[in-house]
Amino acid sequence: MYFEKIVEIIRDQLGLEEDVKIEKETSLMKDLEVDSLDAVEVIMKIEDEFDIEIPDEDINTFKNLGDIADYVGNKKG
Repeated sequence: MYFEKIVEIIRDQLGLEEDVKIEKETSLMKDLEVDSLDAVEVIMKIEDEFDIEIPDEDINTFKNLGDIADYVGNKKG
């Protein structure tokens, strides 16, 4: 549920086409080659969309998009 919306945010924010494969194991930095500025903007969009705040120390624990989706799910509980 959260993962699909996160993928939508990432595609929109980064201008990615539908044929770019994005899975739960996908890493923003490694797989999608997102720079730190774009990563911050993606996180801000996710925070706005789900009305949550993600502290920097939590952001640093995210290895992939599945981690982000799980985090959002836990916050929205």
